[in-house]
Amino acid sequence: MKSIVKLVMICIACFAVTTSVMAADAGTAKDAQAMVKKAVVFLKANGKDKTLAEASNPKGQFVAGDIYLSIYDTTGHVAAHGTNAKLVGKDVTELKDADGKYFIKDILAKAKSDGSGWIDYQFTNPTTKEIQPKSVYFEQVEGLIIASGYYKK
Repeated sequence: MKSIVKLVMICIACFAVTTSVMAADAGTAKDAQAMVKKAVVFLKANGKDKTLAEASNPKGQFVAGDIYLSIYDTTGHVAAHGTNAKLVGKDVTELKDADGKYFIKDILAKAKSDGSGWIDYQFTNPTTKEIQPKSVYFEQVEGLIIASGYYKK
């Protein structure tokens, strides 16, 4: 009986550790907005080429758990992406989320009209590999739209 109780306690402890590690990787709205603001400062200090290279580095300073940068030009071409280098150079204006929403078109339109803002859509979380509600913050700076989002739980 004592060994069964011990085994149950070990399982509970493992679950608690796993859950806390997963929660530590989950970003917030504040984290996403701070990532964009950090990239804007980096861009102004280091220029476009260094910013795009650093934003596309999956082990760089612009990737933290499920928070990463996506940078677009004003026509919807990916200039940098923190988790999917294959997207760089591609026109993603026709990209739809799981609900059929053209979220890149929404980002481009709002960036053009307001300069910055938030857009909600459904997207695959790179950490969990599940489609989840996502909210992305973006700012248009020097002909680029710098974006970062967080996955809502």
